Amino acid sequence: MERFVLTQEDSLLLVIDIQERLVAAMGYGHQVVDRTGILLATAKALDIPVLFTEQYPKGLGRTVPELTVEGAPVFEKITFSGLTPEVAQALEQTNRKKVIVTGIETHVCVYQTVRDLLKEGYQVFVAEDGVCSRSKANWRNGLSLMAAMGAVITNTETVFFDLMKQAGTPLFKELSKLIK
Repeated sequence: MERFVLTQEDSLLLVIDIQERLVAAMGYGHQVVDRTGILLATAKALDIPVLFTEQYPKGLGRTVPELTVEGAPVFEKITFSGLTPEVAQALEQTNRKKVIVTGIETHVCVYQTVRDLLKEGYQVFVAEDGVCSRSKANWRNGLSLMAAMGAVITNTETVFFDLMKQAGTPLFKELSKLIK
């Protein structure tokens, strides 16, 4: 059961290629931005590290402004997998083994990154409402492949409540506004 449990101390948020031109091309791009925003606010409040990747930002633009986090590392890439040597080193330095993933596109960069993370021994949690593809069929296929490989397919609210652990705290009262 441990592989299904998220903790504040052992988790990290990886935001994959939620960039200006990619969001604009996705039917559910704005939902991904919204859901990722909730996870970013939760990560900030719980002191969970965040890493960003950007696929060829010269052509696809930067991470959408509403998701930028001051001080969070942003790794440019031209590979489809986001687990570049630089990202791998940054992950290793956090000493965290549970990676929560959001991003674009589910069946390409998200899929290849998740596959590589699993291969390296990370436990991966994919927020299905925080990822998208240009087609629903590709989105479903990407999620199915990742689940078959061993990733936990979850959603933003499940991640939120698992990290929070209990209601009634001042922090929960403050953050619960994000999901109402």
